[in-house]
Amino acid sequence: MKLVSLKSDYAFKELFSHENIRKQFLSDMLDIPFENIQSVALVNTNLWVRYKKHKQGILDVLMQLGDGAKINVEMQVRRLMHWKKRQFFYLAKMYTEDLKAGEDYGKLRKCVSIAILDFDLTGDEGCHSVYRMRNRDGREFSDVWEIHIVELGKELQGSGAAEDWIRLFNAQREEDLEMIRVKNVGMMEAIEALREMSLSKAMRYRREVNLKLRRDRKAEDDYIRHCGREEGKAEGKAEGKVEGKAEDVLLLLGELGHIPQDVEARIKNEKNPDILSGWLGAAAKAGSMGQFRERCGL
Repeated sequence: MKLVSLKSDYAFKELFSHENIRKQFLSDMLDIPFENIQSVALVNTNLWVRYKKHKQGILDVLMQLGDGAKINVEMQVRRLMHWKKRQFFYLAKMYTEDLKAGEDYGKLRKCVSIAILDFDLTGDEGCHSVYRMRNRDGREFSDVWEIHIVELGKELQGSGAAEDWIRLFNAQREEDLEMIRVKNVGMMEAIEALREMSLSKAMRYRREVNLKLRRDRKAEDDYIRHCGREEGKAEGKAEGKVEGKAEDVLLLLGELGHIPQDVEARIKNEKNPDILSGWLGAAAKAGSMGQFRERCGL
């Protein structure tokens, strides 16, 4: 069975909606005994802004432990400009947002960033790197800020719990799950959650759409903004939306079986976004290719 990709926004956030999975993930990544984690609450991922012109920080998954420590967990499948500065920006926001006027600095709590990357950032051989504030001799100054970088493309050197999470995030088919060695309660629940998500046609559709949005539109917008290539941007976006809708229709129809050649050609050649939207809704509701053709007159 083909599995939904946990590298997509929707599946990634759905996975961490389960408390036992959150606890087990943090236990394995931060080396905290599972039984010592009393609670891991999901909190608002929109970080505060003091003034209107300040940049808003929006996180993927933000958790808070019982002692007040905050952990930002994010999945990043494509390299971004100024990635390291972006991480410090988020940590600074997380660290200061709860301190109110008149309160002392003792109320500030530890903040951790766990970045799961589908690209090589560090250049190290290891797949899990941890960074804290140290002096030149390596003596630790403080652990109040901590950055974990998990690189999914690295060759796995061991068989520990962190490596098994990487196997889970990289899993594409049912057979890949058999490579996971650590069978604790949290990991077993994560495996079952992934299997359950993979059985949902709606989830597969959302996964493909989210991946496409990440891969094509956001990356393209960032590239165009960086290079100053504004000419033709509006026209290109309009064409991209039409092509994207056609791809979405074909993606859903593929779940129903073989797509007849004439139907595929008709969908690919359609330029009216309203018609494509209608076909998209029909494809999501249809139980067979025949039903779709009948409803859409194809």
